[in-house]
Amino acid sequence: MGGQNGRMTSSAPVLTVGFDLDMTLIDSRPGIRATYLALAERTGTYIDADLVVTRLGPPPETELAHWYPAEQVAAMADVYRSLYPEHGVTGASALPGAREAIAAVRAAGGRAIVVTAKHQPNAKLQVEHLRLGPDAVIGDLWAERKAEALRAHGASVYVGDHVGDVIGAHTAGALSVAVPTGPIDAEELRTAGADVVLADLTEFPAWLTGHLAD
Repeated sequence: MGGQNGRMTSSAPVLTVGFDLDMTLIDSRPGIRATYLALAERTGTYIDADLVVTRLGPPPETELAHWYPAEQVAAMADVYRSLYPEHGVTGASALPGAREAIAAVRAAGGRAIVVTAKHQPNAKLQVEHLRLGPDAVIGDLWAERKAEALRAHGASVYVGDHVGDVIGAHTAGALSVAVPTGPIDAEELRTAGADVVLADLTEFPAWLTGHLAD
């Protein structure tokens, strides 16, 4: 198809890379710990917040089931999400290489999106606070359901730190790139089927360059 000034425009799909948020792009442990402590104080229920932050990844309902009766979990998850903006957002920091990884996608002419199990409004607050600047933030999706957003945005690569992220990538037909910066070590990520395991996101720009060259 002819483009402006008679130049040809490419019909090739734009590169889209998805990133998980917690423990992939950001270290959210201090803020999540503070939010669970606030929830414990609010409800008068003991929660071992130090233990909680060693198993991040799934949505809060999974964790809250360890501390509350089943019939209270959904309501407690709502309370947790309501407390996060005050207690969780400012406690997080960008992990090494996070901004550079997003910049590398942009430099390659691509789009970088965040697909996370975190509640979408809270994920957007978190991303804006840290000025990560992705092209889109899609929340409230875990494991296989992450494929909904990855497919909708045409992502060919998904980067995450959890077995659930590997599942999401493969369900979407995307390449699974994993980083052991969360609770899951490199060997477990490989065993789960990750196509690529990097030490952390500082290795991503060089990997992306090689991937695109191939």
